[in-house]
This record gives sequence, C-alpha cells and structure tokens, in this order.
Amino acid sequence: MTRIVGHVRALNRFPVKSMAGEQLTVAELDWQGIEGDRQYAFVRAANGTRFPWLTGREVPAMVLHRARFEDPNRPKTSAVTVETPDGASLSLHDPMLKTHLEAAAREPAALIQVARGCYDSMPVSIQTSAGHATLEAAHGGALDIGRFRINVIVESDLLATEWQGRRLAFGNDEDGAVVQCADPIARCVMVTIDPETGAKEPRVMRTVAQEFGNMYGIYAGPARPGLIRIGDAVRLVD
Repeated sequence: MTRIVGHVRALNRFPVKSMAGEQLTVAELDWQGIEGDRQYAFVRAANGTRFPWLTGREVPAMVLHRARFEDPNRPKTSAVTVETPDGASLSLHDPMLKTHLEAAAREPAALIQVARGCYDSMPVSIQTSAGHATLEAAHGGALDIGRFRINVIVESDLLATEWQGRRLAFGNDEDGAVVQCADPIARCVMVTIDPETGAKEPRVMRTVAQEFGNMYGIYAGPARPGLIRIGDAVRLVD
C-alpha cells in the first residue's frame, strides 16, 4: 500500500564536494547514490584523519566555485568545468585551480575521484518544503535552501523526519527510484556560509542547533535504482 506525500520540487547534484553544483531535471539513482554526486573532492594532503576533505570549513569561497559535468549523462568519464567566483572557467584538473585553493587553505591539497561518491555519511539527502519553512519560521527570516546542499527537495506539508525508517518511491513503478530513509542529518558550520556571497552567518548554526537539535533534512540510501524526475509524485511505501 502506498500514499502520495508530496512531489519533487528540485534535484541537485554536486560534482565536487563543497563546491556549488548542478540543478537537474532528472537524477539517476544507482546503488552508490545519485550518479556523479560528490564524485570528486579536494583533500588536505597532510591530513591523515578519517575526514581529510578540503571544504568550505577551511575555504568558505569553495561554495562560490560552480562545478558541472561537460557530459551530464556520463559523469564517470565526463570532463568537469569549474566556474570561479571571478568569472573564469577552468578545467577541474587545471593546476591553477589547485594552486588557488592551496593558497586560500594555506596547506597542500590533492584532487581525488571516487566513483561511489565522497560522502560524509549516507549518499542521498532529502528535505521538504514544510521542513525548510519550519526552520525559516524559527530563524525569523528567509534562508537560501542552497546552503544546506540537499539532493532532493520535496514539496510536501510533512516534515522529512516523519519518514525516518520508511521507504519513499518516486514516479512510476517501471523506472522510478526507491530510497530507504534513515537518520536526520547532523549539521556543521557549512550551513553558516551563504551560497551566493560566501559570507558567514553564525546565527543560522545557532538556530539549527538550539531549535532542531542540530538536525536538518534526512539521509536516505538507495533501495531500488531508478530515476527521480522534477514533478514526480513521492509515495510513502508501507
């Protein structure tokens, strides 16, 4: 038995971890997550911990670099172009880009490619319009949902946390994807960075921490590979 709980409003893919990404009309969900999502990452070359990523924590301006696949349908083999904040268009592998990021971070960095994605935890992030509106109400003003780097935004009157432990099916049964919703997403200082300006607003972190237990959105994992399309009905699978 299923029931419709919303419709897909937006789909986002981030070719390079911590950089701005691409808005999609169709996302292909495979067993590792959305094809091409977080496929590349810069790492702190001298960091030997389990969290070696070079991100907006170290270089807030990373979120102002917009990465896109030249062949969006073949992300594993496609070239990646990065538009920098000053308007330049560079190959992701251009040494100038790495040198620029190293200078901003004040430490050596390296670029890696991981086909299954460089995720902090689980591969798919979901939020609802109601969930974001609840945050804005608590915060006392509008917040660009882009600062939370969500993959699937669902137009729904329900909170995403209501789907914890449940399955969501997208679109039709022929080729639609199914995900297993897991835990709410614990947030870090990345949410304080404005995705349009790179400026930090610490009060966002305080709102998320104090009003929502530091959680925003929900993680999910693939339960059945398939497609997710803008406008797809989202069904709760019992």
